[in-house]
Amino acid sequence: LPPRHMDTVVHIIEALESTDRGGSAGGSAVPELARALGACSTPGCRAVLGDPPDVPPTPSTLSDQEWLLFTQLLHHDTAAPERGAVLAPDGSTVALGPLLVGIEVGLKQALGLSIPTFQPPIDALYAVTLTEALGTSFLLARGGDGDNATLGPGGCWDNVDDPQNYTLLGPPSPIPDAIANGAMDGVILGAHIARAPIPLAALLRGYYGTGNGTQKGRPPSSYRRRDFRVLTAPGKLEEEVEAMLKVLRVLPPTQELLEDVGQEEVVAIARQAARDFMEVYVDCPPIVPRCMWGARPYRGTPRLLTLPLGAIYIHHTFIPSVPCRTFSACSRDMRSMQHFHQDIRGWDDIGYSFVVGSDGYIYQGRGWTWVGAHTKGYNSKGYGVGYVGDFSVTPPDEDTIALVRDELLPCAVKTGKLQQNYTLRGHRQMGHTDCPGNSLFQEIETWYGFK
Repeated sequence: LPPRHMDTVVHIIEALESTDRGGSAGGSAVPELARALGACSTPGCRAVLGDPPDVPPTPSTLSDQEWLLFTQLLHHDTAAPERGAVLAPDGSTVALGPLLVGIEVGLKQALGLSIPTFQPPIDALYAVTLTEALGTSFLLARGGDGDNATLGPGGCWDNVDDPQNYTLLGPPSPIPDAIANGAMDGVILGAHIARAPIPLAALLRGYYGTGNGTQKGRPPSSYRRRDFRVLTAPGKLEEEVEAMLKVLRVLPPTQELLEDVGQEEVVAIARQAARDFMEVYVDCPPIVPRCMWGARPYRGTPRLLTLPLGAIYIHHTFIPSVPCRTFSACSRDMRSMQHFHQDIRGWDDIGYSFVVGSDGYIYQGRGWTWVGAHTKGYNSKGYGVGYVGDFSVTPPDEDTIALVRDELLPCAVKTGKLQQNYTLRGHRQMGHTDCPGNSLFQEIETWYGFK
C-alpha cells in the first residue's frame, strides 16, 4: 500500500476533490465519504452529524491501493486504534477520523447548515472530535483497579520514510496519542474552515506542510498544543465533557453506561478528564520517543534515577552546531550524537536526558528514569537537557527557549519527576567548559531556579 503518511492522504484528497462536487471551497464530499467509511461511528458523533451515507464504489480518480488505504484509515476499530493513524511531516502521528469529522462540522457551520441542538447545549466541534471519547474513557475507568489506561500511549513507526505499521508502546486507552493529536487538529482546522472555507487538500497541505518535508520551516501542526490552548479557554473542556456525558445519558446506545452514574460523579469525571488531558497533551511538551528518531539500544544495563530529582543542567550540543528545524534533521542529529557518545567516547548511550530541537519537539535521550552521562559528578542528581546547536553568540529561538522554560520544567514538577524547589544551572558551572554557550547561559540566568 502507499505509505501511511499525511502526504499520501493529501494526494488522495486532491484526487477526490478533482471532481466539481468536491473541489470547490467548502465542498463536503470528502468529509461525507469519510463518514461513510467509518470516521463517525460512535453514538455521539452520529447524533451530531447523522447516520453515514452508503459506501460508494471505488472512485475512478483513485487506484485500488489508494482506495484500500483510505478505507483502512477511516475504519473505526476500538481494539486497534493505531490502524487509523498516519505520520505527519513534523514527526507527529495523527488519527484521520477525528480530524475529518472536525473539519466537517466546521464546513457545516461555514455553509450555514443546521446541526442538531441538544440539552444541555454542546459544542458540536468538540463533541465529534474529543469530548465523547474523553468522557467515555474516564467513565469506563471509574471504580476500576487503576490499571485501566485513560490516555495514551504513544507509538512508533516501522519506517519513517515508508511508514506502514504503527505500534503502540503500551496498552491502548480510548484516546491514544494519535487520537489526541487528530482531535486537537480537528478542533483547530474545524474552527479555521468555519471562518474561511477552502478546499480540504489545500487546508491540510498548509497545516501539515506536506510536499516540502517542512524544509520551509515549522509547519502549523507543530504548534497544535499552543493553538488548542488558545481555542480551549480554562474550563471550556470540562464544561464540554460534562455536557457530552449528559447527552450520552439519553442516547439509547449509551443509556445503560450512565444509568448508575449520579450528577456529582458526572461532574467529577468531567473535571478529572479535562484536567488530565490538558496536562498531558497541552501543558506538557511533546516528547519524541527513542524509537521514532532511530535510537540504537542502550549498551549494558541502565541505572535508575531516584525521583524526584533536585536539579536541571542546561547544555548546548556545540556539535551539531546548527539548530535542527525539521523532524528529519533533528532525528539525524540525534543518531549522530548517539554514535559519537557510544562509539567515540565509549558511553553506554547518548548522554543527555533530553535534547531540544528547534522544530518544536523535545527528543528523548536517556529519558525521565535512567541516569545520564551529561554533567560529570552530577548525573544522578539532575537531568541534562541539551539544545541542538552552538549558542555561544546567538540564543535559540524564543519558541525553543519556551519549550523548556515554560513547558518541560513545569511539567516535570507537576508529574513528580522534579522537585518543586529545583536548582537550575548551566553546564559550565559544574565543570571546565564553555557549555551552554555565552548567549544561552545569559538567557537561563533569568529562569526560575537558576543558582
